[in-house]
Amino acid sequence: MSTLYELLAGEDDQPALLAPGKPMLTYGQLRRNVREIASQLNQLGLGRGDRIALAMINGPELITTFFGIATAATAAPLNPKYKQDEFAFYYEDTAAKALVTLSGSPIPAAMAAALPGMKLLSVSADENGYCGLAVVSDGSSLPPPDPKPEEVSESDDVAMILHTSGTTSRPKRVPLRHRNLVASANNIRSTYDLGPSDRTLCVMPLFHIHGIVGSMLSTLSSGGSVVCPPGFNAMEFLSLIESFSPTWYSAVPTMHQMVLARVDRHAEQLRKRRLRFIRSSSAPMPPVVRERLEQCFNAPVLDSYGMTEASHQMASNPLPPRERKAGTVGYGHGVEVRIMDEAGHLLAPGEIGEVVVRGPNVVDGYENNPEANLAAYTNGWFRTGDQGVLDADGYLSLTGRIKELINRGGEKVSPLEIDDVLLRHPAVAEALAFAVPHKMLGEEIHAAVVLKDPVEGSELRAHCAEALAEYKVPKRFHVLTEIPRGATGKLQRINMAKLLKIGAADE
Repeated sequence: MSTLYELLAGEDDQPALLAPGKPMLTYGQLRRNVREIASQLNQLGLGRGDRIALAMINGPELITTFFGIATAATAAPLNPKYKQDEFAFYYEDTAAKALVTLSGSPIPAAMAAALPGMKLLSVSADENGYCGLAVVSDGSSLPPPDPKPEEVSESDDVAMILHTSGTTSRPKRVPLRHRNLVASANNIRSTYDLGPSDRTLCVMPLFHIHGIVGSMLSTLSSGGSVVCPPGFNAMEFLSLIESFSPTWYSAVPTMHQMVLARVDRHAEQLRKRRLRFIRSSSAPMPPVVRERLEQCFNAPVLDSYGMTEASHQMASNPLPPRERKAGTVGYGHGVEVRIMDEAGHLLAPGEIGEVVVRGPNVVDGYENNPEANLAAYTNGWFRTGDQGVLDADGYLSLTGRIKELINRGGEKVSPLEIDDVLLRHPAVAEALAFAVPHKMLGEEIHAAVVLKDPVEGSELRAHCAEALAEYKVPKRFHVLTEIPRGATGKLQRINMAKLLKIGAADE
């Protein structure tokens, strides 16, 4: 397999896509539909190298259209909740030739931001779940372009354009080639021994690398089936488990916490529908959440580690009976993982430094961004921006994002350690330690908490002091109804002081 179309590996009559209230699509139907959408795009004058934006909610229509676009051209999945200015930025940055939305569910902001000459297309499914494209606007008063030859994308073609969600003011453009995505999907399939009998419940958004590769591509590469509801809803999670009997699901820790809050009372019911495993990625999993999740579902929870530039997965804990090490994100599966110092020297096990990776899943570089590439690549290794340490067996422990580490008067503090301690207090539902500017120390430590029950700050401080050195104990606690998250569920740690309007303090 070298392209996404070739990755659709299931037998013709095997179920590929399922969703609540929608007909099942087999692999044979999906492959035929993907080829037809690719042909329709070619007839509209769109082909290899053209970037086509997708703004749709999760569902079989999105998956089928994504594969059709990637087979004929290059897909640029976007969050359908973006504002008009955000859509305009991404269209311009990717030089999008067209936008595809779901028929009957217009996205005014996405359509209003269309660039001159962009085609507006809609996709709809018939009663059998078979998708087709329709032209909403050809974007030009000029005669329609000639059809493109029906060429299928090749291994080295860019299948998908995504953007980093890092701390820079301008997101970096990440060109993911077919060979990168296929390599990552195969790594994940191998990590978890996925096969035709497996079924994933896709709760991650399919504009994010975690959902696209971690849930969708990995499963379809194994011949298994993807259950794709229109979005994540913790209140409906149990009914989806009951209705579709998935064997696994993958999510960010905040989603796992929301699931736990809803299903605690149904533990016995869940054990009857036992999952083979649960996967967590895209953000650190607090140990206490992992423990509760395993108790509730009676299934192993596997911490993994991924990022967009590596086509998602870089490391993961393995399935039992192989050893899972608590507090680690496992080891590289088809990916080399090492630790590097600032000067570019690889470090020995036990030494802390920056996590670096290399492998066929890692992208060749950011698009049209030589400065970022110079900073990100050293001697063929990609610098992740994460700090960590490898043990003697190659298991990786992450100690935080280098830019998220709190420098309190010269003492480097990992906020993850504080998060975990706070989450172990019975009154705390969610916790996020973060840095605030301080005139003397440089940075001070505060923490935002969402509470289950009322509790005084003095009690939280005493709770932290029992497990943490004095300089790690948060100076202030901010009680919130919810902790701010980005579009993909990531906690906004770096921006918290700004979001809470906290200025520099003297003491």
